[in-house]
Amino acid sequence: MVALALMLAAAPAATPEFNAAGELVRVVLSLVGIIGLIVAAGWLTRRMQRRPGAAGRRIRCVETFAVGARDRLLLLDADGKRLLIGMGPGGMRTLHVYDGTLTEPAVAEPPAVAPIPAFGELLARWKRGS
Repeated sequence: MVALALMLAAAPAATPEFNAAGELVRVVLSLVGIIGLIVAAGWLTRRMQRRPGAAGRRIRCVETFAVGARDRLLLLDADGKRLLIGMGPGGMRTLHVYDGTLTEPAVAEPPAVAPIPAFGELLARWKRGS
């Protein structure tokens, strides 16, 4: 028994070598793999949500407007006519059918804004005290 204890004490302990570079490479590759899976899942999700043939539809929603908590107004294009539809808890109802040609509303130009002075000009003004 004493001989066995002496042999165990005298024998060098077998410790596995730690390879820091190998572990770092393993962690980085695992991280890149996980990020790749996240990107692939996002791409697949967006691709699955696309509706085929959306460009060829005859009905499209031009605009919506919330009138109340559960009531909405919808402006729809359907076969060359515009329809104003009221939608609420009681159902849907056609409020008005616009006749004639469809015209897109004119886009209002943003108001002219004074140009932003350069940083050097701002610093010079601040130094002058104005």
